[in-house]
Amino acid sequence: MLVNERQTPEGLLVAVCDEDVLGETFESDDVSLTVNEEFYGGETVGDDAVIDSLARATVANIVGTQAVELAIEEGFIDEANVLEVGSTLHAQLLWM
Repeated sequence: MLVNERQTPEGLLVAVCDEDVLGETFESDDVSLTVNEEFYGGETVGDDAVIDSLARATVANIVGTQAVELAIEEGFIDEANVLEVGSTLHAQLLWM
């Protein structure tokens, strides 16, 4: 998976995606999701690093079946809040 971290005035923004969805566009009904290099491109990491990044995130965008399923398994995302966009999964995390 790829992880990209950015510090913002509001806190840590984390973008996570499966490597195979980078550069792809997914569409479903009125939703279009482009997994672009600028936002999602980052360091290739394993599960433990993804978990660490999500644990420190204030906001996270997660795309791809593997990444979203890991976020669900680790309790960051409720499965009921996951979107199916085309052939992939998308979830957002916001800690308040």
